[in-house]
Amino acid sequence: MSGLLKKLPSKLTNKLPAKTSDSTRSPVEKPNSSLKPISNQFTKLLSITKYLPASARSSILSKAFGKVVPYVGTTGVYYETVEPNQVIVSLNNTKAVQNHIGSIHAVAITLLAETATGFILGLNLPSDRVLLIKSYSVNFYRPIKKGQIAAMASLSDEQRLDILNTPKGEMVIPCVIHDRESDSDRDPIVVEMTWAWIPKSELEARRQGKSSEKPLEADTESKTEVEPEQNDQ
Repeated sequence: MSGLLKKLPSKLTNKLPAKTSDSTRSPVEKPNSSLKPISNQFTKLLSITKYLPASARSSILSKAFGKVVPYVGTTGVYYETVEPNQVIVSLNNTKAVQNHIGSIHAVAITLLAETATGFILGLNLPSDRVLLIKSYSVNFYRPIKKGQIAAMASLSDEQRLDILNTPKGEMVIPCVIHDRESDSDRDPIVVEMTWAWIPKSELEARRQGKSSEKPLEADTESKTEVEPEQNDQ
């Protein structure tokens, strides 16, 4: 926890990334929950910042989490909602994240989905366990040419209890990608991320060669279904 606290900015700021108007956003309803958050480094940080204004809180969380995962922090991912039942992160469609036809790059969309699903799992994972992404599946059936995109990942109370009560397991967490400045009512892109978690003690035993388990490695056989003739419009 101390490491996360050190990453908080020394000065609060209300400066936010350029956003489209609220009227362009898809309505988002937070899942109802009767469960209390577990105690780990992420939920402790949330509890410290929960009384701040929403804009300042999101700005601080974005900076802190961006330093926890430096690569994600360089892309400009903005953490709008960070709760145990729902995480919403967004990304502005700038030149830095575009592909050769001016659409948001597939890798940027995937990274946004990985961030949303990874953080919602992290919020519900006891501190004696470690998570790792195994695989993902996404169909880029249309390009996203303009505006801001947002990724939303949600967990039910039942899923949260499964995570809490399963020391070693995996779960498919869907993530919905919304195009906030779309010129039509097209369906959002859905990314399915498969995450796994194991006890930290088992990971350490594997590193020291004291475990009969196979080395912990990510499944790099991610499945992407791309239709070039549509994605190059």
